[in-house]
Amino acid sequence: SLALIIYTGLVMVTVNAFNITLTLPGIAGIILSIGMAVDANVIIFARVKEEISAGKSVSTALEQGFHNSMSAIIDGNVTTLITAAVLGIKGSGTVKGFAQTLALGVVLSMFTALFITRRIIFAFYAMGAKDEKLYGKAMELKPFDFVKHFKLFLAIGIAAVAIGFVAMGVYSSQGKGNLNYSLDFKGGTSTTVTMDKEYTLQELDNTVIPVVESVTGDADVQVQKVSGGTDIIIKTRTLDLDERNELDQKLVSNFGVDQTTIQSDNISSTISKEMRSDAVTALIIAGILILIYIWFRFSDFRFGTSAIIILAHDVLVVLTCYALLRISVGNTFIACMLTIVGYSINSAIVIFDRIREHLASARHDTSVRDIVNLSIRQTMTRSIYTNLTTFITIAMLFILGNSQLREFSLPLAVGVVAGTFSDVFLSGPTWYYLKTRTGKKEKTVGGKAPSKAKAKAKAKAKAKK
Repeated sequence: SLALIIYTGLVMVTVNAFNITLTLPGIAGIILSIGMAVDANVIIFARVKEEISAGKSVSTALEQGFHNSMSAIIDGNVTTLITAAVLGIKGSGTVKGFAQTLALGVVLSMFTALFITRRIIFAFYAMGAKDEKLYGKAMELKPFDFVKHFKLFLAIGIAAVAIGFVAMGVYSSQGKGNLNYSLDFKGGTSTTVTMDKEYTLQELDNTVIPVVESVTGDADVQVQKVSGGTDIIIKTRTLDLDERNELDQKLVSNFGVDQTTIQSDNISSTISKEMRSDAVTALIIAGILILIYIWFRFSDFRFGTSAIIILAHDVLVVLTCYALLRISVGNTFIACMLTIVGYSINSAIVIFDRIREHLASARHDTSVRDIVNLSIRQTMTRSIYTNLTTFITIAMLFILGNSQLREFSLPLAVGVVAGTFSDVFLSGPTWYYLKTRTGKKEKTVGGKAPSKAKAKAKAKAKAKK
């Protein structure tokens, strides 16, 4: 918590120093980097608890915890930095704002986790906090064969994605559009109103916007003040004549507006096709570069392929949320999707790093299947703790924010839940099936299938134990 306070202060100072404009996607980048800063600390502390459980002293456990968790933290943050760099170069508009704050946050989060947190925890140790009870021990989780149940979990993931495509097809056939595109994407109606007095932005959020939403039926409403007067501009989806008249009447009855001062015009979209194609191109390039980086770092392209598959799953589940609930697809949509991309990659890397570590130290006759199941069990608490802390942050945005922030935070919360599911139940088994090629005999670390005699002896010894 102390490190995160310092981290947040550093982010605010740096944003101010570089004069970075904060947009909603930009704020989303900061939220994601805070989640990643929490993640790094959780990875370290979970590893420390594992070392203590293995019988090591607190001092040794702290040293080993920081050392052994460094590769996972660096790999996870580098893949996110790749995404931020590509988005910053290829993206435009609000996408650049997201990329800038995300890159800034990632660099500072690595610095605070690996240096500031380390100094703080060793300072506590030096001041007498040497009892292992203060640090805890890793929980012993019951063995569970994640690989065995992979097809069931995969079916659940595919079903969640398929529901979204079915919903988009149904809405499209009804003439409503496959997604509820906001005025940012397809334009809308701009209504200029001379109010009875000068309103603050908070008053506009609390009084005017709810009235407009009662007419439009969605939260895709933008209200801005005109400097130096009482005029305001209300931007909504395209309103027909009846809806315009209804809005005029409600403004007159609720705020005493002179109807003759109300002017309505059609406006074009603020997000061009070129901006959309740039964002999609940037994500594709980022995915290819991440694949190459993970291939290089892990010496196995299947880790990178698995990460991309998990990323696609999480993004499509969020798309299902937008399709089913008809949440407006606008700037917040771009921010939400980019946040999920960065978060999904970072989480999968942690599990892959643990698998790689066990593969390097295991005997040649060790089952790869056992390594995958063990790695998932060892990193499960980290996945749950990290995603829970991020979920709490997003929940606060939903509870305390306005309607636009709720439309941003709800699908983001769904993405975090989907990410937790894919981390625990899909990432490791996906790599396992890519490695062993579904249908063939289970391989060992040495690349050979275990003999029937050895397997039988192992089963007998396990039963006897």
